Order: sequence, then C-alpha cells, then structure tokens
Amino acid sequence: MFDTAIGRCAVAWSGRGVLAVQLPEEDDRLTRARLTERYRHARETPPTPAVEQVIAGIVALLRGEPVDFSSVELDMEDVAPFPRRVYDAARRIPSGTTLSYGEIAARIGAPRSARAVGQALGRNPLPILVPCHRVLAAGGRPGGFSANGGVATKLRLLAIESAHRKSAGASAL
Repeated sequence: MFDTAIGRCAVAWSGRGVLAVQLPEEDDRLTRARLTERYRHARETPPTPAVEQVIAGIVALLRGEPVDFSSVELDMEDVAPFPRRVYDAARRIPSGTTLSYGEIAARIGAPRSARAVGQALGRNPLPILVPCHRVLAAGGRPGGFSANGGVATKLRLLAIESAHRKSAGASAL
C-alpha cells in the first residue's frame, strides 16, 4: 500500500509484472480486502525496484505530473483474450485524451462489441496502468467506473490528466 493525492492505493505483482492496482477504498482495510479478494495468496512484501518505479509513477501521475506507463510489464497471464485486447488498446490512449467504448471496439476489430468493451473495462485489474478512465460512453458521457467513488473518481482522474496536456512531456517508466 502507498499514499497518493487521492488516497492510499495498493499494488500486487508477480515475477512476470504488475498484476493489479487497487485505487483507494474508504479505508486501508477495505483497500487491502478488495485486492486480496482477487489475489488470495498475496502477501505483503517490500516492492521490487521495478514495482517501486511503478508506485513512484502512480504517485506522480495522481499529483498531476505526466507519466507514461506504456513500458511497464503487466502480468495478464490470467486475463482472457478479449479483455487483454481491450486493455492493450486502452494502454495506447495518451494521457489527457479519451476514446469511446465503440472506438476501442473498432480498434480491436470487434466494432459491434462496445458493451463487451465496457464490461471488460469494468473488470480491469490494473487501473491507471490500463487507463480505463480514459474510455467514455457515446456522446462523451462518462459511462461507468467500478472504483470506489464511481464516475466521480473517473472524472477526477480525467481532470488530473487534463493538466498533463499543459506540460511539455511525460516521464516514462
């Protein structure tokens, strides 16, 4: 677990990469519980140097600094092929910009699957690293967001990132 401008987040990783990012819940106990629901065998250990870089990047991004997470190794071994394609497409959305669920569906070659794209993003285990908050419903409506705070959290993340566009560039991890 680690402190950010929006509250205490958590991260889980394996030898293959980052498994999950947990956005803040109402308190540390709930944040930890939400993460360990998915990863029952997880145990708290000091982060590896690579995970420390990811944590530092998340902290920087949430305080309003531009960060590029495109090179962060993710462990999506247990993610089914369709959601994996959705997550890969979402990872290519630049900070400060958005796409619609339908645009993501078209980009992955499944143009009639906007609803399935939304469902996959609703189960995204890697928010921030797979920036599901950058995907909106048709007409620019925010759509849903499964993290604590729902759409308000999604809009807050987008507002933080809109400040990035005014910066000269993003630091890369």
